[in-house]
Amino acid sequence: MGEVDPVFIQNVKHRPKLAAIQAEGIPLIDLSALTGDAPPSDGAVADSAAIEGLVVEIGEACRKWGLFAVVNHGVAAEKRGRIEREAREFFGQGPEEKKKVRTDEKRPFGYHETEHSKNVRDWKEVFDFTMQEPTIVPSSLEDGEEGVTQWTNQWPEHPPGLREACEEYARELEKLANKLMRLIAQSLGLPTDRFDEFLKDQTSLVRLNHYPSCPLPHLVLGVGCHKDSEALTILAQDDVGGLEVKRKSDGEWVQVKPVPNAFIINIGDIIQVWSNDRYESVEHTVVVNSEKERFSIPFFFAPPHYTMVQPLKELTDKHNPPKYRPFNWGKCLVIRKASNFKKLDAENLQINHFKL
Repeated sequence: MGEVDPVFIQNVKHRPKLAAIQAEGIPLIDLSALTGDAPPSDGAVADSAAIEGLVVEIGEACRKWGLFAVVNHGVAAEKRGRIEREAREFFGQGPEEKKKVRTDEKRPFGYHETEHSKNVRDWKEVFDFTMQEPTIVPSSLEDGEEGVTQWTNQWPEHPPGLREACEEYARELEKLANKLMRLIAQSLGLPTDRFDEFLKDQTSLVRLNHYPSCPLPHLVLGVGCHKDSEALTILAQDDVGGLEVKRKSDGEWVQVKPVPNAFIINIGDIIQVWSNDRYESVEHTVVVNSEKERFSIPFFFAPPHYTMVQPLKELTDKHNPPKYRPFNWGKCLVIRKASNFKKLDAENLQINHFKL
């Protein structure tokens, strides 16, 4: 990646602005009431009030931004630090070592460096691993065919501590995702445990991203503009920065400044559908740096493959009818993965395909 091959060059209309706006007002939400880091209270009433306050904050952030940052989230700093160190060591190896765990059609988890957004190659390399091993998914891309197959992880020999660091970190992030999904449920006026049924057999994955420094950062993107197709994304990013989001209030692209020890939470397409557009997934992109490499670690929370994604009945009525027809999440997932390795007759499924 030392030179800029034409496959990385963005169409003029998608190229990053040289001076992006620094985002003001992105909600920063303190989760200490959930994690036991809060100061001592006068009892259950105060604790209940603190939770209610969190629910209101999160609901407002989801409506206005589609994302927010959280601090005092309960994820141990040493576990995050460890996976970040292991990721740097993995990506610091030569190509031949990394390609020993390269992904292919039958093994969609591992290392790859040829991902595309909108048919332009992203300036990055990644390592993916699944939360639930094995992950059960449909064996066919075709509607009506009901067989399943298993996806498993590939782990490199070097660095030897990568697997343990990844698995420990994933367990921590799964706990945080569960807490956030419960708060989001409450913010929608739903029972706290409304989304618990989607935790079993989940198809969640964790990605290690490495964005090398780029000699022509005004021509390329680390990731092209997109929305996350899953339910929720929990992003750990380093202090270099590069994440930009499309502000809902005016459609302007703005930079998301890194906050030490915080996570950025993105609403994904599945929550948009479940909420019947009450919450909208956020469009975002990643710009690169001419001097510094950047690392980030997103956790993508996704339901089981057999989930039929559709607006929740509790959030629809004759005055607010469903805005989407049901679709099978597993089929969408396997089509997306297959498209990484070959050109398909069908395009990647987006939620707008199911809009009524």
